[in-house]
Amino acid sequence: MEILKVDRLTKSYGKGENKINAVNNISFSIEKGEFVAIIGASGSGKSTLLHLLGGVDRPTSGKVYINGKDIYSLNNNDLAIFRRREVGLIYQFYNLIPILNVEENITLPCKLDSKEASKTKLKELIKTLGLENRVTHLPNELSGGQQQRVAIGRAIINEPAIMLADEPTGNLDSKSSREIIDLLKLSNKKYSQTLIIITHDENIAKEADRVITIEDGKIVSDERNV
Repeated sequence: MEILKVDRLTKSYGKGENKINAVNNISFSIEKGEFVAIIGASGSGKSTLLHLLGGVDRPTSGKVYINGKDIYSLNNNDLAIFRRREVGLIYQFYNLIPILNVEENITLPCKLDSKEASKTKLKELIKTLGLENRVTHLPNELSGGQQQRVAIGRAIINEPAIMLADEPTGNLDSKSSREIIDLLKLSNKKYSQTLIIITHDENIAKEADRVITIEDGKIVSDERNV
């Protein structure tokens, strides 16, 4: 079942001779439950592409469909609501709210939707994340790896259609990086989450079902790992 479709997506900056196509007429689709790695050198356009897929930025032209919904046909307010419910975003620098504890950060998307998270699901998720003894801790009382676990929990709690991770291990040591990738893979399998990771780490890419390589804003290869 197709969960994400990208149709001739372009994001340009500048005009005339100074015009740069950060994303240049890209098209592809992703099936529900796939684990896809998007790789490329710095400046290749992969992070810009991720922001377009997640509804964080609007394209110059082209379309993005999530669960059949043309997300850029929505106005800014409706797009923000759709993004909160259907897209789980994980960044390199966590983006946690410093005055909220672990449980409050994880359940923030639910609070913004004026609903309560299932206590059973929350307890299971916190256990899966290995944060049982950190529930009341603030972000500055956690290690980098623990903060990224909280960010993953926040991305999962609303059961979004897709999870998008932008260099999720880029700020972590090798042990924490391994743990985070294992957690993302677990969420991909346990919760049937469709997972798209932006990375420059080829070792991470090797663990994905599929690897899309970006150069100069274009897809230069799209291959399945055997």
